[in-house]
Amino acid sequence: MDDLSRSDISRYFFAGDIVGYGADPSLCIGRLRALDPVMVAGNHDWAVSGRLSTAYFNESARAAVEWSGARLSGDEKIFLDHLPLVREVQEEDLCLVHGTLARPEEFDYMTDAHQAAKTFYCLRQKICFVGHLHQPGIFVENPAGVSYKPGRGKFVYRENERWIVNVGSVGQPRDGDPRACVCVLDTGEGAVEFRRLEYDVEAAASKIRAAGLPEALAARLFSGY
Repeated sequence: MDDLSRSDISRYFFAGDIVGYGADPSLCIGRLRALDPVMVAGNHDWAVSGRLSTAYFNESARAAVEWSGARLSGDEKIFLDHLPLVREVQEEDLCLVHGTLARPEEFDYMTDAHQAAKTFYCLRQKICFVGHLHQPGIFVENPAGVSYKPGRGKFVYRENERWIVNVGSVGQPRDGDPRACVCVLDTGEGAVEFRRLEYDVEAAASKIRAAGLPEALAARLFSGY
């Protein structure tokens, strides 16, 4: 937030999963609510609120969901429960979804061009921002088909293109880079920039361990996987 405050940011967007892995769920909810961003639900948000089953979650993720749910207030759980699956922002010609537009309630992972094509089929805007996979990158649709570009640096879009942008993850990147990842959309230039930011990984991992959460959730922060 300190880094973004030094830029000309007029609006914030959040692509899901405020809670579910880290040791500060209430703090994260409070800071995001104060920003009043355009938001969608992540699978962990709905799982912590009790709206989504954790049957398909791995053991560490399930433990973190249960730990978070036991520590949030009723108001915080209602807030998570009421987050929508999809948000469309017509004035910016974009939309947000955590997983895919094809089946947002299933929280599917978009891992290849075939899966991306299904979301492009449902997409009514120029850009769709997603999360879930925690790997920054852009699927590009143009007359030649659908291609993928890893999310590094700045990309300028063309008139004959539509994009699906995975914004990566602030708290738990999984592309081998442990730094936090955010995206900045420049509507004037018609560009998306991926920014990587150093943060105190040791402190975040120490909080996870002190809370008694699974060690894997702390250890993975150092590798970015």
